[in-house]
Amino acid sequence: MKVKLDENISAQLVGALAGYGLEADTVQAEGLTGRSDQDVWRAAQSEQRFFITQDMDFSDARRFVPGTHAGLLVVRLREPGARAVVSAVAAIAGEIGSWSGCFVVLTGRKLRVRKPPRLQSRP
Repeated sequence: MKVKLDENISAQLVGALAGYGLEADTVQAEGLTGRSDQDVWRAAQSEQRFFITQDMDFSDARRFVPGTHAGLLVVRLREPGARAVVSAVAAIAGEIGSWSGCFVVLTGRKLRVRKPPRLQSRP
């Protein structure tokens, strides 16, 4: 799976994700630093990349409906320093490959995955 890291996510995460077979690139490496959220989102989606961010502008599941995009992980840690974010995302990196099209929120206490309707389990 291809992943794009927003500018608020440390590029140190690229190596950790590669260890799980995830091909990560960064907003900085693509020259998108400082661009609008819409431009960054469009770039991620045009490349079918799962997007990882701390930007709360991406936290509305009604706007980013599961199944309408390549996937989105919003990291919401109480202490959002670079080390804490890298550690938290690296801890769940093995699962990211199964979240294509999902809307995911990671906090210090829980992980919430909203799947597209076609992926939700049926009784």
